[in-house]
Amino acid sequence: MAGSEAVRRLVRAGLEVDLYEMKPSRYSPAHKLPGLAELVCSNSLRSDDPHSAVGLIKEEMRRMGSLVMEAAEATRVPAGKALAVDREKFSEYVTRELSNLPGVRIITEEVARLDTGELTVLATGPLTSEPLSRALAELVGTEHLYFYDAIAPIVGADSVDPAIAFRASRYDEESEGDYLNCPMNEEEYRRFYEALLAAEKTPLRDFEEPRFFEGCLPIEVMAERGEQTLLFGPMKPVGLTDPRTAQRPYAVVQLRRENAAGTLYNLVGFQTRLTWNEQDRIFRLIPALAGAEFLRYGSVHRNTFLNGPRHLNEFLQLKDYPNILVAGQVAGVEGYVESAAMGIIAGENAARLAMNRRPVSPPPTTAMGGLITHLTDTTSRNFQPMNINFGLLPPPNHRLRKKDRPAFYAQRALADLETWLREVADVS
Repeated sequence: MAGSEAVRRLVRAGLEVDLYEMKPSRYSPAHKLPGLAELVCSNSLRSDDPHSAVGLIKEEMRRMGSLVMEAAEATRVPAGKALAVDREKFSEYVTRELSNLPGVRIITEEVARLDTGELTVLATGPLTSEPLSRALAELVGTEHLYFYDAIAPIVGADSVDPAIAFRASRYDEESEGDYLNCPMNEEEYRRFYEALLAAEKTPLRDFEEPRFFEGCLPIEVMAERGEQTLLFGPMKPVGLTDPRTAQRPYAVVQLRRENAAGTLYNLVGFQTRLTWNEQDRIFRLIPALAGAEFLRYGSVHRNTFLNGPRHLNEFLQLKDYPNILVAGQVAGVEGYVESAAMGIIAGENAARLAMNRRPVSPPPTTAMGGLITHLTDTTSRNFQPMNINFGLLPPPNHRLRKKDRPAFYAQRALADLETWLREVADVS
């Protein structure tokens, strides 16, 4: 979908485009349809509420002339407050639209090399083919291209209970510390542990082998090794003192700052294959997280993505090879609409570069800009892909009730987007 957005953006700027799509010559293990923009997992593009983060990014995309949003509206099926589509008709719509555009040549063959001298938008998904993955790895280094996600949940910083959590680093009694620590007593830990053992897990797909590494085992796999395993692993309490009791807790869940703004914290060592519903239920058994806002749930699955902060600039160009722009999930975002949104920006900037105009990046207060901030945040210690959420945007500069924040974020984003679009004099 990211590539489809980029193509239409380029053509509307008056440029000719070669669109490479390896189907139907070759299919990935997850793809079945011969056309473009195939939705391989869910047929839902998630909430259409304009005051949700994903609803906001959809509205931004609409205002930028999104092909994906146009196709979704044309092939919509009933799904309550969500935007869901007929996946076959959706793919047919996008394929027909791009096939009929003047100046587009669709080439049905696999790409196995990248020409750094040719203006290119690389817009592939989580199952980027092995030859293309190797070509990208040759440019960025194999240590900066990842093929398997092990993602821990993320919570909003202001939703952690400050009456329970305390800030400290192990054995550090001099400074405030780098971690938020969520203590548990023995009874609380046992309740959590038993729930973890009994929890429902997300099944792996046929093409996903459970290749878990000792350094990033799912927390439920560690729990299966014995009741004490977590207490010597990610939940070890040594070197920490709970200021409420002046004692060492029985167990501790540590939260580590995820972004420069300090609005997001991840649960250290809590990568997991639990279903999202189970994560929401079980992780709230941690007392300090009973009322937490989970902005990203954990997962372990096959994925191909760049270390964005190391290799991407704010225009979605490879820093060392500026003729190559990256969009789609390979850029380091999660989700259909997030991937497509990055295709809009990559296509916009590819068009600008082709016409010797300066590239642009949306304001960080917008949903699109928030994703780009995440992709380029060099303070991130362990970069992982992310869905859009309000924690990626700058917080309000004044106090707001929690229930009023979504409307504030949405109104600010759309106002700033309109101003930005006027300022950059959009090429289309």
